[in-house]
Amino acid sequence: MLSILLIESAISLLLLLLQVPATAILLSRLLKGPRRHPPIEPQQPTPELLGSVSVVIPTLNEALRISPLLAGLSRQSYEVREIIVVDSKSQDGTPDLVKAAQQQDPRFRLINDDPLPSGWVGRPWALHNGFLYSSESSQWVLGMDADTQPDPGLIAGLLKIAHAQDYDLISLSPKFILKHPGECWLQPALLMTLLYRTDPAGIDTEEPERVMANGQCFLCRRSVLAAVDGYSSAGGSFCDDVTLARNIAAQGFKVGFLDGAKVLKVRMYEGALETWKEWGRSLDLKDGSSRAQIWGDLWLLLAVQGLPLPILLSFLFLPPLPPLLPLGLLRGLNLFLLVIRFALLLAIAPSYDRKTAKGGWLFWLSPLADPLAVLRIFLSAFRKPREWRGRTYGN
Repeated sequence: MLSILLIESAISLLLLLLQVPATAILLSRLLKGPRRHPPIEPQQPTPELLGSVSVVIPTLNEALRISPLLAGLSRQSYEVREIIVVDSKSQDGTPDLVKAAQQQDPRFRLINDDPLPSGWVGRPWALHNGFLYSSESSQWVLGMDADTQPDPGLIAGLLKIAHAQDYDLISLSPKFILKHPGECWLQPALLMTLLYRTDPAGIDTEEPERVMANGQCFLCRRSVLAAVDGYSSAGGSFCDDVTLARNIAAQGFKVGFLDGAKVLKVRMYEGALETWKEWGRSLDLKDGSSRAQIWGDLWLLLAVQGLPLPILLSFLFLPPLPPLLPLGLLRGLNLFLLVIRFALLLAIAPSYDRKTAKGGWLFWLSPLADPLAVLRIFLSAFRKPREWRGRTYGN
């Protein structure tokens, strides 16, 4: 019995040494929440915004999901000068949908990007081509993805907050549309891996290496993009949005990441398997992080998200033991972390649209998927993707 007590105490102390510093870091980030900027609201444009934005959309076989984006952009007002769709030789009718939209709204333009150069990933290459093609009279370039669904007043709202807060680059966290049971359970756990590693949306992060961004809605001053040679500094990145935002922040420009759930919805992936495969390959943010930062983030995620549930479950199978201080502290700490996890789940609930979801109630059980989500980050953190959005890449 004594040897069992010693082993249990030693394991408990080791786990506490792993988890306590990580918990302190997590709390330091969460406590910034009350100081964050409020969510973006839809706005009506004012005359000074006339023709100030060029929208650039990269596409590759997006016919099944681009229509809501095209319709939503048509409902934006005179602040939009042009909407440039950069197509990478889609074979599914995507160009035909864009041409049909152009018949109704002459601001739409369809171009094809040049063959993909060595060292570039398809998405930043298409965005770079769109930037080079866009009008020099536009003060801002807005990159948007085909899976986004913008509400009227989105772009005017973005511009007004950018001017008010003097941002050089601003991107938004969206409202996620969930439809299938598996993704209702897994997707919030994967999103939580981002929330644990970065400041809350709406906080102006002072450390460039911790800046967060979302390329689904990515507004940047044209002069800033020109200063960093467009998307070239993130050309080989599979998380080009975060990589580019961090590069821009490192050069002294002001970067903002705000809550856009009131003005922007996205339908990213179909089902849990596609979510695991596609989102998991860029969610580690390795292309925008140093090796030390990657290891630090893995430690943090393991300590505060991956371990609490298994540790608490293990107490159910322990034989009856005398009350020991290390065991009591370990149990209390992990109960505290689980309470934080469910509190954060409640906080992000408005960022999900589950109205038409099958098994939407599984959202509330997503903490059970945390060990799996952390495993996904570990699996992809040191592995370069070979396939991405219909393209195959070499080493």
